[in-house]
Amino acid sequence: MTLIATPADRIEEAVVDAHDSQKDKHGGENASYIPVLAKVDPDLLGVCVVTVGGQIFAAGDARYEFALESISKVFTLALVIEQRGPQEVLHRVGANASGRAFNSVAALEQHNDKPMSPLVNAGAIATTSLVKAADAEDRWRQILQVQSDFAGRQISVSDEINASEQDTNFHNRAIAWLLRDGGSIYCDPMEACDVYTRQCSTLVTTVDLAVMGATLANGGLNPLTGKRVVAHGNVRYVLAAMTMEGIYTRSGDWAYTVGLPAKSGVGGGLVAVAPGQLAIAAFSPPLDEVGNSVRAQAAVAQVARTLDLGLFDVPLRGDQANG
Repeated sequence: MTLIATPADRIEEAVVDAHDSQKDKHGGENASYIPVLAKVDPDLLGVCVVTVGGQIFAAGDARYEFALESISKVFTLALVIEQRGPQEVLHRVGANASGRAFNSVAALEQHNDKPMSPLVNAGAIATTSLVKAADAEDRWRQILQVQSDFAGRQISVSDEINASEQDTNFHNRAIAWLLRDGGSIYCDPMEACDVYTRQCSTLVTTVDLAVMGATLANGGLNPLTGKRVVAHGNVRYVLAAMTMEGIYTRSGDWAYTVGLPAKSGVGGGLVAVAPGQLAIAAFSPPLDEVGNSVRAQAAVAQVARTLDLGLFDVPLRGDQANG
């Protein structure tokens, strides 16, 4: 991992090259279980880097709006850590990889109807229920506001996507009732499921997503607006959760090969964070078998490797150069 600022021309070249190299990559299919997502143009690809200094480098369809989906879990988690502290979140939601699909019921049953991670559906619904709120609309307002604060602009929900998801979220409703049975949900289960579904149905661009990641890279301070969104000391817990479960059951492979905290969503987005430096985001709808965008993974990984950003890369000292 390089510890010095990466020159702007090198970042721009890396972003353009990643887009051009991956735009024709084949494989994957749009999320078909959410009807409106199945209709998104599968050929779209946007790539963007935003630095902690607020520089933006984008290529391709980086201004196209898409559904945030599971990436929303990161920002609700940040809100709840701010409100309740990292230890309470650890106690109530957990921080370990589940080792199962993001919507697994078996993972809940295996642990007595208690979640293991805030970045799978069970833990995310529990996290949404932990937002300190007077009612459902207050809960929703706070979640939408924190997404907007991370993005540096007002984020809005897609009524079409929300309606499509609300009509098909029976699996998540079952998870919410199982959480209630295990004493791991902290408001009405259907309220938590409804608000969780709404938070997944907001629209962002690849540029927005990179700004959201760069806010984490910048220690919780939005590099475009200068607004503090998350306390500096709480960012580490969000990044740890992203490392453990952010790429679903491929999170270990991602850490091994790329080495950056990241989060994907079935809307086709993916964001990775290089703490203290920048964030890389990409969007392309076709997903692999576990729910990660095929092209977005490839593009983000290419940028990370080109810029030597992996957290586990130990710089060589002079006396080790020939070792």
